[in-house]
Amino acid sequence: MNKQEFLSDLRSVLSGLPQDDIEERIAFYGEIIDDRMEEGITEEAAVAELGNINEIKTQIVADIPLPKFVKEKVKPKRALRSWEVVLIVLGFPVWFPLLAATSAIVLSLYIVVWALIFSLWAIEISLLACVLGGIAAAIVYYVKGNILPALMMLGAAFFIAGVSIFTFFGCIEASKGIFKLTKKAGVAFKFMFIRKERAK
Repeated sequence: MNKQEFLSDLRSVLSGLPQDDIEERIAFYGEIIDDRMEEGITEEAAVAELGNINEIKTQIVADIPLPKFVKEKVKPKRALRSWEVVLIVLGFPVWFPLLAATSAIVLSLYIVVWALIFSLWAIEISLLACVLGGIAAAIVYYVKGNILPALMMLGAAFFIAGVSIFTFFGCIEASKGIFKLTKKAGVAFKFMFIRKERAK
C-alpha cells in the first residue's frame, strides 16, 4: 500500500469524526511517511510500519476529548426549521428528564467503579497504619519491660506488613484494570456516535 492509498483509507475510516481532527491526523500520518522515506525507507515499508488502520482509528478516537466529540455530533448541520424548534421546546418535559436520568446513571456507575478502587487503596493505607501502630506498640511494651506483649505486637505488625504487600500489588493491578476498562468504555461510547452518524 502506498502513501495515497493509506491516507485515502484512513480518511474513509475516520469519517464521522470531527473534520478538523480528520485533517490533523491525515497531515500527521502523511508527515510520518515522508520523514521515514527521507531516511531511506521505501514508501510501502513506511506505510507498513504504521500498523493496522483500525488500530490507528481506535487510538485516534481515544485521543479526542469526549466533550469536543459530543459537541461536534450534536451541532446541527443546518439551521433548524421553526416547526423543529417548536417540537424541541414542547418535547422538553419528556426528553430532558430522560437525558438527565441517563447521564446520572452513567455517572453513578463510573463513580461506583472508582469508589471501589479508592476503597481498596484505603484498606491498603489502613494496613500500613496498623503496621506502624504495631511497631510503636511493641516499642512501648518493650520499654515498659513487657517482653511477651512486645513480641506479639511485633509479630502482628510483620504479619500485617506481609498482607499489605499482597494487597498493594492487588490495588495496582485493580487500578490498571479499571483504568483500561473505563478507557475502553469511553472509546465504545464514542464509536456509538460514529455508527449513528453513518446510519443517517
